[in-house]
Amino acid sequence: MNHEVFAALGEALKNGEDVALVTIVRANGSTPQRVGAKMLVFADGRVVGTIGGGCYENDALWKAREVLETRKATTVRYELADDFAEETGLICGGQMDVFVEPIEPSPALYIFGAGHVGLYLGRLAHEAGFEIHIVDDREKFANRERFPDACEIVVDEIPVWLGRTTLPASAYVVIVTRGHRNDLDAMRALTPRRLRYLGLIGSRAKVKRIYDALIEEGTVVPEHLARVNAPIGLDIGAVTPQEIAVSILAELIAVRRGRASAVAGASLRWMPALDAVPSRP
Repeated sequence: MNHEVFAALGEALKNGEDVALVTIVRANGSTPQRVGAKMLVFADGRVVGTIGGGCYENDALWKAREVLETRKATTVRYELADDFAEETGLICGGQMDVFVEPIEPSPALYIFGAGHVGLYLGRLAHEAGFEIHIVDDREKFANRERFPDACEIVVDEIPVWLGRTTLPASAYVVIVTRGHRNDLDAMRALTPRRLRYLGLIGSRAKVKRIYDALIEEGTVVPEHLARVNAPIGLDIGAVTPQEIAVSILAELIAVRRGRASAVAGASLRWMPALDAVPSRP
């Protein structure tokens, strides 16, 4: 049975899907499955494999879906002779420990803007295990010489490219273009989409101007803007492009590892240092 699980896991990673792997890591007494039995759970509830059936498997399925949200592994103990098991008639008289872990492919990071901040972020994020995609309309900046490790470099108008491109829901997206108009174009196309992370660089005042413009246009609703992390990055007092890239990557890692929410909520979080960065050539 586990070969089906491993085959499905390989296919999920190939397709860029996040999954949770449920494994029996300890079994005492009489249990319906042995140590090593596995079940793969997808975000939409699909399941491959089994750890024995019954309501404890159903409980493990829901634990797996929680783990996909929190990004934190957990171990669950089941007493198969207690009332929990009796409800389903599975009186096995044993105990099981089940380990539930999130498994994700190398996360795709789309960097809109190949200027100074985008350059250093691309370098650092690649080393941290992100799959880098660069999008900019300037070949002078978006090229293989500057981004040798990027898996994709797009030279095109941002709204044009986004108009014909679907990004996966698991994607991390960073908007660090060279100016207000380009940021506005990217935000207009990206804020309605479901993404793992969406961040916008800029001062508090600049972010507010973009939000006000989008609301006035009627192209997005406040609920969409509430999903944006802006101003982007952890507040570490960053000033230089290199430091700002570090602050952005730190936030991306925190979201990836379940240590921070990908939803900004009250999204005008102010990083004072970014007030000194009116443009990013």
